[in-house]
Amino acid sequence: MMNENKTKFEQSVEEALGLPISPPMVEVLPAVEVNEDIDSDFSVARKNLHNIINKGTDALEEALLVAKTSEHPRAFEVVGQLIKTMVDANKDLLDIQKKLKDLKKSDEPKDQPQNVTNALFVGNAAELQALINGRK
Repeated sequence: MMNENKTKFEQSVEEALGLPISPPMVEVLPAVEVNEDIDSDFSVARKNLHNIINKGTDALEEALLVAKTSEHPRAFEVVGQLIKTMVDANKDLLDIQKKLKDLKKSDEPKDQPQNVTNALFVGNAAELQALINGRK
């Protein structure tokens, strides 16, 4: 009996060496709670963006100094690109906070309706008539 999940090469090696046919190995990963994973990913992403913004600010100051000193058009172009990159990083920082709020909001249980406007009567016509007459 040959294992159909293995390649022909693996099957022929097992046969040639006289090894018992073994099932393919499957790696089982430990279960991780989704909320913990989301919170840790958020904190890592936020920390990285803060680091990028801080380093970008330092780089922007240096690039601006070089551009002013050299008065070269390419240096000013680089400063403009760096400013755009810094603005995008700041937007990304705000965007991940919004996404985290949306993820946490979607995890919350949905509110159940407080008032029921439609009622259903289960019974025969005689019971319904008795119920209606009892209210009058």
